[in-house]
Amino acid sequence: MRYTLPEASTVLVTGATGFTGRHLVTKLLARNVRVRALARPSSRAVELRALGCEVIEGEVYDPDIVRAACEGITYLFHVAAAFRDAGVADDIYSKVHVQSTQLLAKAVSGRPGFKRFVQVSTMGVHGHIEHPPGNEESPYAPGDLYQETKLEAELWIREFAKSHGLSLTVVRPTGIYGPGDRRLLKIFKMSKWPIFPILGYGKCLYHLTHVEDLTNALLLAAVHPRAEQEVFLCGDPEAIALEDIVRTAAEVTQHQPWIVRIPVTPFFWLADLCEVVCKPLKIAPPIYRRRVAFYTKDRSFDTSKLRNYLGFEHTYTNRTGIIQTVRWYREQGWL
Repeated sequence: MRYTLPEASTVLVTGATGFTGRHLVTKLLARNVRVRALARPSSRAVELRALGCEVIEGEVYDPDIVRAACEGITYLFHVAAAFRDAGVADDIYSKVHVQSTQLLAKAVSGRPGFKRFVQVSTMGVHGHIEHPPGNEESPYAPGDLYQETKLEAELWIREFAKSHGLSLTVVRPTGIYGPGDRRLLKIFKMSKWPIFPILGYGKCLYHLTHVEDLTNALLLAAVHPRAEQEVFLCGDPEAIALEDIVRTAAEVTQHQPWIVRIPVTPFFWLADLCEVVCKPLKIAPPIYRRRVAFYTKDRSFDTSKLRNYLGFEHTYTNRTGIIQTVRWYREQGWL
């Protein structure tokens, strides 16, 4: 992976205060490029400034903010995403994913010196993979508003790039994890329970990508000539079953749980009831349909295109990445 961003580059990162964005900004600053972040006002934005990053505060779907953020940039990493949260209004997903993508693309299209737009999408645009593994050409089957608007944004910018001569690469990450991530932390905490419940009786395949590998892939996608107008799934060479995630984490925690399978249908009923009650009150439901559905879906992909086209090399395997992450959690007192 010999391709690097030129040192004179000015790089814009949206979503820079998030898990992936923060890792990407840190990596870019170490490469002596000028880094600009478009971020909402927060303590994390203050932290970015302390690292030496220029921060433009505002909403990623504000036309004036977007124009100011795109002034004089060479590369753009559009990482921003609306969190799946009970307090997030439905229209925010469209604003953060679709409207922002349109504004950013139009702001940089035709600008002298602009090199490439890297759009961060999601494996979720493919939904459940009926006959795994899937690949970049698998049918689209988004399962919720987050995934639907991510797909809408991706399809729009791919068409716009072709018709306007905008240099573009789309990266669809699989499940992102690593030190600092809190989504898989829930599973790792459960791996210390005497009993680990799994809803349903399927394989429950999940495809992971370590944040270190993902950010390396994004940087490579920004500069590699073969990445032009291409779409890449970014994930470990192999998917992993939920049961194997638990057993690998348990090697570090030294609490090997008894894995018990439970019928899933009653939990869908309970999740629907919780969402009906909690959503109007803007309270995060203790259980919700998307989380229950996690146990019924298989996410397994052939991710070889990234390696074959761009010569990408992984730093972590599923096993080494999970062990490294769980050890970090223990050192931080999170487990």
